[in-house]
Amino acid sequence: MNNAQYRWLELFCIFILLPVAGLLMREYLHNWLIPALITLTAVCCFILLTDPHFKRFRITSMGQFSAVRKRIATFFLTGALFSGVLYGILNQENWFSYPLQSPLSWLMLLILYPLLSVLPQELIFRTYFFHRYKPIIPSKTWRIWLSASVFSLAHMVYGNWVAIVLSFCGGLLFSYTYAHSRSTLVCVLEHSLWGLWMFTLGLGSYLDSGAI
Repeated sequence: MNNAQYRWLELFCIFILLPVAGLLMREYLHNWLIPALITLTAVCCFILLTDPHFKRFRITSMGQFSAVRKRIATFFLTGALFSGVLYGILNQENWFSYPLQSPLSWLMLLILYPLLSVLPQELIFRTYFFHRYKPIIPSKTWRIWLSASVFSLAHMVYGNWVAIVLSFCGGLLFSYTYAHSRSTLVCVLEHSLWGLWMFTLGLGSYLDSGAI
């Protein structure tokens, strides 16, 4: 097996086989998603940091933030306004239910979600994916679409189509941001904004391991 074949096999096992296995065993995964995510992050980071071709500053610097900051702000403000109004019309009883009913849990979420969920996801699905599979997927456009696709596939474990659709749309945004900013931190910032907004708005029930 040559290097290209090995990487295709690795991509299939990590980003397709694992999510499918997670879906099949979802009833047994309650409270284990975050530990599994952190374990996979540790493996991916080890591979990245031992790769002499990987530029480590991609993780710690803001990269080309100036190239994407206007788009990030515009998309988020427009999307937050639209989704807030639409969700308020369609599901008014759950509108902003999380901060109103569980303010302490919501405040903990603001702190822990970026660290325990967003950062690992961006390291795996953006930093690792873009670098590791560049030799077999040289097209940046294809990497953006494939990253978004496997990102949404990973969210099958939540067992609802809303999580899959939201994660695919978010995956496109975050992958585009990484491709043009070349910064994990910028992606973490954007992902955190959208994720925390979804939880605050009331859509968090679709993206919560406690719902499994």
